[in-house]
Amino acid sequence: MTHPVLARVTERIAARSAPRRAAYLRRIAGARTAGPARGGLGCANLAHGFAACGPLEKLQLRGDVTPNIAIVSAYNDMLSAHQPLKDYPDRLKAAIAAAGGTAQFAGGVPAMCDGITQGRAGMELSLFSRDVVAMATAVALSHDMFDGALLLGVCDKIVPGLVIGALAFGHLPAILVPAGPMASGLPNGEKARVRKRFAAGEIGRAELLEAEAASYHSPGTCTFYGTANSNQLLMEVMGLHLPGASFVPPGTPLRDALTDAAGRRVLEITDLGGAYTPVGELLDERAFANAVVALLATGGSTNHTLHLVAMAEAAGLELTWDDFDELSRATPLLTRLYPNGSADVNHFHAAGGTAFLIGELIDAGLLHADARTVGGATLADYRAAPSLDGGDLVWRPALAESGDRAVLRPVREPFDEHGGLHTVDGNLGRAVVKVSAVDPGHRLIEAPARVFDSQEALQEAFAAGELDRDVVAVVRFQGPRANGMPELHRLTPPLGVLQDRGHRVALVTDGRMSGASGAVPAAIHVSPEAAAGGPLARVRDGDVIRLDADKGLLEVLVPDLDAREPDGGAPGDTFGTGRELFRAFRRVVGPAEQGAGVFS
Repeated sequence: MTHPVLARVTERIAARSAPRRAAYLRRIAGARTAGPARGGLGCANLAHGFAACGPLEKLQLRGDVTPNIAIVSAYNDMLSAHQPLKDYPDRLKAAIAAAGGTAQFAGGVPAMCDGITQGRAGMELSLFSRDVVAMATAVALSHDMFDGALLLGVCDKIVPGLVIGALAFGHLPAILVPAGPMASGLPNGEKARVRKRFAAGEIGRAELLEAEAASYHSPGTCTFYGTANSNQLLMEVMGLHLPGASFVPPGTPLRDALTDAAGRRVLEITDLGGAYTPVGELLDERAFANAVVALLATGGSTNHTLHLVAMAEAAGLELTWDDFDELSRATPLLTRLYPNGSADVNHFHAAGGTAFLIGELIDAGLLHADARTVGGATLADYRAAPSLDGGDLVWRPALAESGDRAVLRPVREPFDEHGGLHTVDGNLGRAVVKVSAVDPGHRLIEAPARVFDSQEALQEAFAAGELDRDVVAVVRFQGPRANGMPELHRLTPPLGVLQDRGHRVALVTDGRMSGASGAVPAAIHVSPEAAAGGPLARVRDGDVIRLDADKGLLEVLVPDLDAREPDGGAPGDTFGTGRELFRAFRRVVGPAEQGAGVFS
């Protein structure tokens, strides 16, 4: 039986979205064609489309029976998560050909890494890269040559961008094909300890680099539970991966078998196969409610309070932070993964992984088991884990019990009765707080503000010893309109040092902290942002701020806030590292609460 809160929230999403969702579904139904999509092309158009193909492919593409699949990839060999994708197109083409179809590499999309750009000018392109990926995906699919799509991507903005782009072609089926995590490296607790020692000036760059290189050390996704791995889990729970595909390591026979299976399966779910599953119909209100629950149950990345909202909008659905908050109150926290614990996704996978998690949540009525998927009839089929049996890919039932209750627990024995994210609001606006990593004793703080207009200014104040006290650090003009809403990870170590010294510390910002948000309470994505006239622009040094993550409060305790003139300001038009090319994005971007997108 469906949990009453999940039922209520899902019904509310459907009701408020009804006109837009109906219009979207009419639009994608109108795009559906009888026979292969290329059947409507003129002869010259079609000849251009298969000119580079081999003789057999040309013969198949001339006909009106063979489905043709687009491969869209975020491959590059700089990023460990995407480097394994290099050989996927050839592998997928071979699997598709063996199953009677054809495939073409339709286009590449950019893939940037927040881990590399942290604290750098390039981070100001990061959030907007999601919408660039969406547009690049649309360009790749725009040739009317394709009956389905395989989307290859892993990390932060790339996966949401691929999904948004695919939803513009919602009449086509689409399967996300992941690459898997790298092997576990330096234990996460040790990595965090080294970072704090560097922030405190106790060690130098050489020691820090050695620790970081031991953490991020080989092809595959970074193993901590940040946005990249939150992406993988959500794609599976939303039914866009094959069951159990998320966390199988790269370069293994099982990973290869899953990749081949994705190629075969996409043919079956095209309009020319026997199980037509257009992505625009699959991603309905049930899929998005399921995604929010899975995010909350695992303490996943706060970035998805932006990305899920933006993806839902692309499907004609209105998902709000209130939906996240209400579901959080009913969703138990079932995992402890770094930064909310010491384990990584490899430990999660070994303990039972997605199959165990999905089964537990279904049994508790906290997932819509009847939601459609690409890999089976419904999400109920995802209570199984893939394995090889004599070289054949098979799925076996999930573990009956968690293999490690320090990492993954059943619903009857959660780490917390509530989910990992809370919404807070008050006279400073609305924000989200990732509470899964924050000790309950630190979730309420009332302290004087110290106001900064950049993260560099906060770091300088910390280095000068000016923050060695109870403090709420306000870092404003970091929202999407101001400078593209960069992540502010470099603030985590100094604020963590202050908290470790016994001070009451919190962060309030209209910027992002992402999946690596740590033990310091942080009200992030404050909306409206300071650059849009939000109240953060009127906060002054010394104002007392109260943040109560459990009660949902974010307030500055001054009587004259509305009467004050805004102070400080956004950096204005910035140049270098390509930032000037995104000026138009900053001018039209929507608020964080609505997904911080540029398409509406």
